[in-house]
Amino acid sequence: MLALAKRLLLKTLWVAVVFFGITCVSFAVIHLAPGSPTDMQTTLNPLATAETRARLDALYGLDRPLHVQYADWLGKLVRFDFGNSLSGDRRPVWDKIKERLPLTFSMNVVSLALTLLIAVPIGVASARHQGGLFDRAATIFVFVGFAMPGFWLALLLMLLFGIHLGWLPISGLTSMDYARLGLWDKGIDLARHLTLPIFIYTFGSLAGMSRFMRSAMLEVLRQDYILTARSKGLPEFVVIYKHALRNALLPVITILGLSVPGLIGGSVIIESIFALPGLGQLFYQSVMSRDYPLIMGNLVLGAVLTLAGNLLADAGYALADPRIRLGGGGDA
Repeated sequence: MLALAKRLLLKTLWVAVVFFGITCVSFAVIHLAPGSPTDMQTTLNPLATAETRARLDALYGLDRPLHVQYADWLGKLVRFDFGNSLSGDRRPVWDKIKERLPLTFSMNVVSLALTLLIAVPIGVASARHQGGLFDRAATIFVFVGFAMPGFWLALLLMLLFGIHLGWLPISGLTSMDYARLGLWDKGIDLARHLTLPIFIYTFGSLAGMSRFMRSAMLEVLRQDYILTARSKGLPEFVVIYKHALRNALLPVITILGLSVPGLIGGSVIIESIFALPGLGQLFYQSVMSRDYPLIMGNLVLGAVLTLAGNLLADAGYALADPRIRLGGGGDA
């Protein structure tokens, strides 16, 4: 555990340096994009003059040099202050993020859990029966999953289940009469509205996860210690799920670590299609309105989750493989 703690400490220090670089580059890039918050507020107003725009720039601090703006923003961030939104309501950025975060986070967590529950058994079964009927069927399923864009599948399912069959709603989070429903009926209503989005999330990641699991299992099943375990007469279930699966999970751990930022940032397109009031839709709206504090708030949250995912993957590697935990496996 001492070796693991030392490894994580070094990784944490490196993460701090990377985080500073991410915020610096992100802050510069969003200011290089055409347009500004004041343009969005004055372009369509015939009474707005150049003086009005200049006064707005001074009000928002946009007339100062870029490095001064960044230093001011970073000073607030150290105090966990994301600033106020530059769009109409001028509310604190964190308050707006907190309102949208639970929906996006919960949808993606459910999707990730379903992906693991389905993809791992599919990958293991495909590896055990390599070249068989199930393996070929799973391969076709994977190719379809990789080739089909999520937004296109979403539109097809909306057309089928929402318009032609009328089984599921195609937009929004709740129905018009949601406030008058009982507790059980409210749960059913939410589930019906979230069925299609969660299915799209799960289907999009299921193909890749199952394929990674299959490849890892095939590699492990060729190892000498698996042949030794079988020669000792161990049951096939024990060989597969006790000896092989643990080592085959290392690539899956990496994917899970990289999936952490997707818990909040991978929902822009789907939330826009289904008109869901989540964090992805908020990020899209902030970009379109050039709301710099809100954009940076979302980017910082995504950066933190990305780096935290790398740390979790590294810790997962060390827990799953003693060679890495003791320093014999190199960096994960």
